[in-house]
Amino acid sequence: MTGSRVVALGHYQPAKVITNEDLAAMVDTNDEWIRSRVGIKTRHMAGPDEPVDELAFQAAGKALAGAGLSPDDIDLVLVATSTAIDRSPNMAARVAAKLGLGGSPAVMDLNVVCSGFTHALATADHAIRAGSATRALVIGADKMTEITDWTDRTTCVLTGDGAGAAVVEACAEPGIGPVLWGSVPEMGHAVRIEGSPPVFAQEGQSVYRWTTSQLPPLARKVCEKAGVTPEELAAVVLHQANLRIIEPLAAKIGAVNAVVARDVVDSGNTSAASIPMALSKLVQRGEIPTGAPILLFGFGGNLSYAGQVIRCP
Repeated sequence: MTGSRVVALGHYQPAKVITNEDLAAMVDTNDEWIRSRVGIKTRHMAGPDEPVDELAFQAAGKALAGAGLSPDDIDLVLVATSTAIDRSPNMAARVAAKLGLGGSPAVMDLNVVCSGFTHALATADHAIRAGSATRALVIGADKMTEITDWTDRTTCVLTGDGAGAAVVEACAEPGIGPVLWGSVPEMGHAVRIEGSPPVFAQEGQSVYRWTTSQLPPLARKVCEKAGVTPEELAAVVLHQANLRIIEPLAAKIGAVNAVVARDVVDSGNTSAASIPMALSKLVQRGEIPTGAPILLFGFGGNLSYAGQVIRCP
């Protein structure tokens, strides 16, 4: 059976940076409080002229260029997002139009919130294995600051905007391992984007307990399905939710030799964008050898999770 692999990555963040000091001027908080509780120093904020599809387009263009492909080489576009305000055309169709994709690509959005990118990557892998696609653009993009309650100091310190993209293509030797995905529907209320206009809210302690206690064995099972041990991992790229979640989760997985992505410190929680953006930066800096195994594991809203081991492009 034909497999698939990630051949190139790209990421994009808006130019405007929001510091902890900026937030301290808006709500009752300070730099020490934010760093000690979530580990974040800065986050990027998109302007009114940078909607979700523009963020996605910028990251996708970089990934295409990195792969040395033209837009006409892509026959599937998947955009993972939970912050698209408009319903149709969807974000994938808008990105395809901005890129000038020919050849009638399939265009789909996926809303699985913070684990959206790893769900989308698995979907692309499945489509390629089934022969329904040959090359896919898989994008995670979110404009979290647009749905942030700037009067709530427990959530406004978290959010940032950005996008990350991967080019995925068919190959004889699979470079994307089997996905492990699922959810805890009865706890879906713990992370919410509800209302009109929509607003992000969460039950922070419930999310923290769930991630640090329930997810480590699931992440180890992802490695098992891929035929690698945690000790063999070269990198671990978890959803960049909170440094107090990332660090204990990475330790409990047992990836003692792995580089652990900590992009949350500089980018905040960018939901579906967080994994591809953090991964793109690690690869761009040369911190992961080509072909080395990387654990991707997304978790969050619904409470959903999805993970796979990929080989570094």
